[in-house]
Amino acid sequence: MISTVGAATVALAREDDAGPAPAAVTAGAVESATAGTAPADAAPSADSGIGSRAGAGRSTVDTRPVTAVGRPAVEVAKDAPASVAYLSDRYRITRDEAARRVALQELSAPLAATLAARYPTEYAGMWLDQAGGGVLTIAATDPAPVTKAVAGVPDATHVKVVPVRHSLRELTAAAARVAGALDATAGTDVVVDEQANEVLVVTGGAVAADDARLPGAIQAAGVPARTRQLPPSIEKAPCDPRYCAQAPMRGGIRLDVPRDDDTVGGCTSGFNLRARSGRYYVLTAGHCVVGGRHQEVDRTWHQFLGPKVPVGVESTSPVLAENNTTYDYAVIPYQDGAIDRWAYPRRSGGDQASLVNYWCVTDNPACATRGSRDVKITGYTAYSAVQVGWVVCATGSAYTPKAGEVYVDSGAGAGYVPGTRCGTVTSKTNGRIGVRVCARPGDSGGPLFTESDGRALGILNDGDPGTGACTNPNEQNFYMPVSTILDRVNANTGLGIQLATRGPLLNPIGSSNR
Repeated sequence: MISTVGAATVALAREDDAGPAPAAVTAGAVESATAGTAPADAAPSADSGIGSRAGAGRSTVDTRPVTAVGRPAVEVAKDAPASVAYLSDRYRITRDEAARRVALQELSAPLAATLAARYPTEYAGMWLDQAGGGVLTIAATDPAPVTKAVAGVPDATHVKVVPVRHSLRELTAAAARVAGALDATAGTDVVVDEQANEVLVVTGGAVAADDARLPGAIQAAGVPARTRQLPPSIEKAPCDPRYCAQAPMRGGIRLDVPRDDDTVGGCTSGFNLRARSGRYYVLTAGHCVVGGRHQEVDRTWHQFLGPKVPVGVESTSPVLAENNTTYDYAVIPYQDGAIDRWAYPRRSGGDQASLVNYWCVTDNPACATRGSRDVKITGYTAYSAVQVGWVVCATGSAYTPKAGEVYVDSGAGAGYVPGTRCGTVTSKTNGRIGVRVCARPGDSGGPLFTESDGRALGILNDGDPGTGACTNPNEQNFYMPVSTILDRVNANTGLGIQLATRGPLLNPIGSSNR
């Protein structure tokens, strides 16, 4: 195997080349939440895992070396200034790190073609995990030969190989069969999801969600297959509240909470909090984790039925959640290891502001102007200072899935779109901020804030009954003030919890609670 850094020519080694096979390259890498790998607690099978054979017999293609060429990052950066600027801004990384990622991206296309040709029964696709550190993740039914092949590529420390069950060739053939059964187009209406290692039928276009042929076509695929509804054509930007498993944690994204009776409910993250010790927490509604169906210690997840990304866990020592007529809040510490996923990356650039997600929806007139974005939280406004008539904004993640979607139903009702809506403060009664803003079950815990200055006001607790699309212009909902919550928590615990205006960050902490 030969390799030269810079304008490199890399010979991809076959498994039978001389020399010891290197171990899978994972240095500096973070596992992608959507990788098509078995969960950590799954029992190993005879045809999965490192060094195993899940696909067909060994490839018999030409074993002569095939080269892949990569350019130095500094050279790539000169040709892609907008791409470097985008990565630097979006993931809060240095321009040098952004340039490295663009260079790795440039290398990935010819590398994918090489691997697909040389290892048709092993290679299963690849993707760049930007949220996980700019790691090129390669899926393979037998990781050993592929790992050896890529060990000498430029930037190999940011390349890793993960085991999956089905090769890309198998999945592509299955997608063609499914498309044929549905009179659809493979690659457009029926596609391969390489990260999930399955076939995806996109409904709402050429294939109707209620197509009677769908169940049979999916069952006959021969590989895992599912459907996904074509999303509505609205402006999209930073982070869909339903699918936002990327750092940093921000207000307004979906939290799924399993209940004692094995059902799952949906709530919304409110704001980032920080204790005197440096420990970070997520604020949401108390009734999300405390109540008749929440007698056990509850854990919260993002996309419970999908990647199942861990978020937080109910605190019982000290108790940081209440659910009664006066107080309805939950200060959620992160599950073990979860902060690594949700905190800003170490040495990331920018001001590392604490954020609230402003997600554009069709019934919000702001879509026609600025669209979706992140709002930096600069502090909070005390309940006593909030005035009736103020224009405020609220973000929620409530959602009821359409036919074929694998997603927790929060009870929002068909037609309700999660995101940010703005309205006016109508009252200050019973210690709550009353607002004329549409909300649905599943938006509970979501943030109320003033858009112009990024000041936090409260989190959603309750309000008028409603289901489905927002059709009542006078609907009112009620938010518990952030100032009241902070006063209550600190009086009970002495933890010195404050609203975070930076982070979450990976700072050292004194102990698990203080």
